[in-house]
Amino acid sequence: MTNTTLNFKTAPGHEVLAAAGKTMLRPGGKAATEMLLELADFKSGDTVLELAASFGYSSIALAERFGVKVVGVEKNPDSVARARANVAAAGLSDRVEIIEGDILHLDRITQEFDWVLAEAILTMQSPSGKAKILSGIGDRLKPGGKFLSHELLAKNREAEIHKALSEVIRVNSTPLSESGWIALCQNAGLQVEKCQTGAMGLLNLRRMLDDEGFVGTARIVWNVLSRSPIRDRILAMRRVFQKYQQDLGYIIICAQKQS
Repeated sequence: MTNTTLNFKTAPGHEVLAAAGKTMLRPGGKAATEMLLELADFKSGDTVLELAASFGYSSIALAERFGVKVVGVEKNPDSVARARANVAAAGLSDRVEIIEGDILHLDRITQEFDWVLAEAILTMQSPSGKAKILSGIGDRLKPGGKFLSHELLAKNREAEIHKALSEVIRVNSTPLSESGWIALCQNAGLQVEKCQTGAMGLLNLRRMLDDEGFVGTARIVWNVLSRSPIRDRILAMRRVFQKYQQDLGYIIICAQKQS
C-alpha cells in the first residue's frame, strides 16, 4: 500500500509509522533484538523460520551474520516480491527463501526448523490467534528446536491498556504480562528457558536515534511536522505510550519445544 492511498485516520498504527519513515517497529528496538539473538546459540547451517519477514532484511542479516539457512514467510505479495529481490541482490538465494503465506496457517509449511523467530507479531493477535500461531510454531520446530520471541509487555492494567492501544493503533493490540507470555508458550509445549524484559520506547527520541540513525530520525521528524494526518496519529500514539510508560515494556523469550 502506498502512502498516497493510505487513509491515515483509519490505517493500523504500524502502517502510519512506516509512512512516516519508521523502519524499526519492535517494542524494544534494535537493542532488544540484539539481546534476543544473544539468547540464541545459532550454528552455521541451522535452519530458521522467520514469521512476517516483510522485505527480507532481517532474514538476510541472519544468514550473513550467523551462516544459517532462513525461510521467511510473508503474507503481502508486494512485500514478498520486494524481499525476493533484496535476497537476490544480496547474493543469498541459496541460503534465504521468501515464501508467500499466512502465519495463521503454518501447517501449510512442511519443513521442520531448528529455530522459529517472531518479533512484534503475537501482540497484534487475538487470544485464539496467539494460541493458533504458537501451536503452528511448535509443529514447525524440530524436536528440541527453539522459539525466539520479542513482544510488547503489559506490566499492569492489562485490560485498560488493551482498550487504549486498540483505539489509538486501530488494531486489536493485546500485550500480556510476563507470566501471561510464559504461560502462553508453555501451553503450546514450548518451555521457556530464558526471558528478559525492559522499557518500551518506540517513539522515544533517544531510542529512535539508536534505531534509525540521525538521518532516519530527521526524516521521521520532518514527516511528522510537515504532514498533519501523520502528525495527528503519531502524537495520539505517543500520548498513550507516555500515559502508560510505567506499565508498558518489551519481553524477549527463548523457549524450547518439548519432546
